[in-house]
Amino acid sequence: MKKNLAVAAVAAALTLSAPAFVIAQGTTQTITTVDVKSLSTGYRSTKVVGSDVVSESHETIGKIDDLLIARDHHLYAVLSVGGFLGIGSKLVAVDYSQLAPTQDNTGFVLAGASKESLKSLPEYRYTY
Repeated sequence: MKKNLAVAAVAAALTLSAPAFVIAQGTTQTITTVDVKSLSTGYRSTKVVGSDVVSESHETIGKIDDLLIARDHHLYAVLSVGGFLGIGSKLVAVDYSQLAPTQDNTGFVLAGASKESLKSLPEYRYTY
């Protein structure tokens, strides 16, 4: 009898000490499936960062320094413009949707842009 009482006490203690998510039934979550075949034709961020950004006349006007996802899930590219070997360059942010891959997929075209127009954009500074 004492053995049964001890087992019941241990079982009750374990049940009560279990995390809430084990006990509680939450709302049903749905996860959308991803078309992996379509996704495989996309661009890896590790390959995008460091890519050249060129004008429509194929002049190199900057490099992609980073990719940022805003809280609203909007994607931006931080471009490094000007300078030499990263010294004296200015960081500017552009909407990623404005970038189009080059024909040979070695970089991105920013239509209507030049080094001067990019340098005139507000400087982007990392806050963390």
